[in-house]
Amino acid sequence: MIFTDAAAHAKPRELLRVENLTKRYGREAAIAHVSFSVTAGEILGIVGPNGAGKTTLLEALVGLLAPEQGTVFWCEGELPPPRRKEALFYLPDGIRPYQDRFAIDVMTFFARVYKRTAAQTAAAIAAVGLTPALGKRVHALSKGYNRRLLFGLGLLTPHDVLVMDEPFDGFDIRQTRTIIDVIRQEAARGRTFILAIHQLADAERACDRFLLLAGGKVRGIGTLGELRAITALANGSLEEIFLALT
Repeated sequence: MIFTDAAAHAKPRELLRVENLTKRYGREAAIAHVSFSVTAGEILGIVGPNGAGKTTLLEALVGLLAPEQGTVFWCEGELPPPRRKEALFYLPDGIRPYQDRFAIDVMTFFARVYKRTAAQTAAAIAAVGLTPALGKRVHALSKGYNRRLLFGLGLLTPHDVLVMDEPFDGFDIRQTRTIIDVIRQEAARGRTFILAIHQLADAERACDRFLLLAGGKVRGIGTLGELRAITALANGSLEEIFLALT
């Protein structure tokens, strides 16, 4: 981990619990009765194809969408939408913050907001491999470098939980592995990640547990071993398990 204000714990503790989260558009449920929990230092993958409801789930979780049903709990106490930004930092897919500013300016602005030192800022930049793009304006960044910028901003925050939509989109295999290593280093020191991922191979490499989402409904949740046991696929890949459950 580069740094974090999240405390590490010898025994994982439940940080966040979601119960019965439901969001409808007209008569159609984008997500229906979704429930799950995450512990400190865990990497949870919200896994499913495009259109499965992953982004809707994340936006309802962090308070950007108002669901028709559902409650979010933080350390056993209810966490209402106006307070979720205190605990959860959301990195959406496809946004370009402060498009006309240079990437280095955006990083240093975040560092000032969260009172990070120059050394901490430099460490975050190095961790995500952003150095070659620091002199470019955000609107001119490639998809991959924009993704690096967003992740770098997430590393500068003090939040216990980072919620990331498609964190590996725009990366090749080697770059994805590098970012997975950074995420795992952060998680090893107590920070929790909730990652929405449509590439099942990436999810299998990155995550500790998986919530399989299709048609807005949870089709399975657990570690790879637990999901293999449920499906009787002793050596099944996450892709094979997903197909079996959906």
